[in-house]
Amino acid sequence: MVLQILFIAIALAGVALFSYNLKKVIRNIRIGKAANRTDQPQKRMMTMVKVALGQTKMFFRPIPAFLHLIVYAGFVIINIEVLEIMIDGIFGTHRVFGGLGALYNFLIASFEILALGVWLGCAIFLVRRNIIKLKRFSGVEMTSWPRSDANYILITEILLMTAFLLMNAADAKLQAMGAAHYTAVGSFPVSQFLMNLLPNTEGALIAIERGCWWFHIIGIFGFLNYLPYSKHFHIMFAFPNTYFSNLEPKGEFSNMQSVTNEVKAMLDTSFTPPEPDGSKFGAKDVNDLTWVNLMNAYTCTECGRCTSVCPANITGKLLSPRKIMMDTRDRLEEVGKNIDKTGNGFDDGKSLIDTYISREEIWACTSCNACTQACPINIDPLAIITELRRYAVMEESQAPASINTMLGNIENNGAPWKYSPADRLNWAKES
Repeated sequence: MVLQILFIAIALAGVALFSYNLKKVIRNIRIGKAANRTDQPQKRMMTMVKVALGQTKMFFRPIPAFLHLIVYAGFVIINIEVLEIMIDGIFGTHRVFGGLGALYNFLIASFEILALGVWLGCAIFLVRRNIIKLKRFSGVEMTSWPRSDANYILITEILLMTAFLLMNAADAKLQAMGAAHYTAVGSFPVSQFLMNLLPNTEGALIAIERGCWWFHIIGIFGFLNYLPYSKHFHIMFAFPNTYFSNLEPKGEFSNMQSVTNEVKAMLDTSFTPPEPDGSKFGAKDVNDLTWVNLMNAYTCTECGRCTSVCPANITGKLLSPRKIMMDTRDRLEEVGKNIDKTGNGFDDGKSLIDTYISREEIWACTSCNACTQACPINIDPLAIITELRRYAVMEESQAPASINTMLGNIENNGAPWKYSPADRLNWAKES
């Protein structure tokens, strides 16, 4: 009974703490401006199923995609057993679903094979990050914490899978010994090879089995509460992020309604534009971005696929699309902490542009959308860069000289070049 009460207390504390942190993350996302992403629900659902569940965009890099699929499938499917663990923990039973017979044996065998796959996949990922040291896992934004974060999760997964297999091995050995409460259920195609490594005394085996059981369930609750502080939040946010992703053609920029209204008023004297709402042109800080941009920031996996295909980054420019997303998330977290301390409306004198993201970075972008195309979960760094640029140009009138020249030519000549519209066909006459 004492252990049941302890289990219930740990479970309630774990769920409550996660709910508290999740509520703060959602609060932070809602700092962003409104954006309508409720259109085309069927297409959005298909995009989510294909991209988030099917992981189709991962397979442009087949080796990590296959390994990730194994780890992902194993993580999701093996955690089905958490339902059994929860029931056993609350009611003091042991393998409560053992009565399912052959189906239960099949499930446990499948869990073990997947657990081995997860163990091997995580080990290979650790090698890729820390021994092979793939280039896309490095960069100015990949400081000690982002590198450690990935390693912590991979090591935790390995420990959880090891505990799961050792628990089953001890359980199987206790079943073979006829120990009380350990009825002969389950099939153990992987853990059977670990049985000879375990002691032969019943007391020691029970201690190992119970210890691994507690480690496994506490580890899961610990992992759950680590997610809000980790890039692995994408485990949850990948699904809403892909559902609410931009369905318009890449390269199609959104028009600012205030500017559209002004143009309509110029072309149609009978049109009266609504009163301006006082909002900025573009974005200076995270509260000027949309909630979709902010959800993108929390969803970023820091995998570096975006930066690895960015032509600006490849040619030595300062821009890294991954850094744009990480900086946005860091600034959003800072704003959220300020709200916790002082409430809404506090100005700490910082902003996303200049404090976190430099002018050089935003003007290095070629707007090619390679980063958006490469992202496995449809994150859009270009949308944030565009809003920061809009603020620099339309609110501050600050832009590189070449940009100002181009904008002046468009205003005066209707084209980016310095030639008069009347001279545009001179090339044809000369030839």
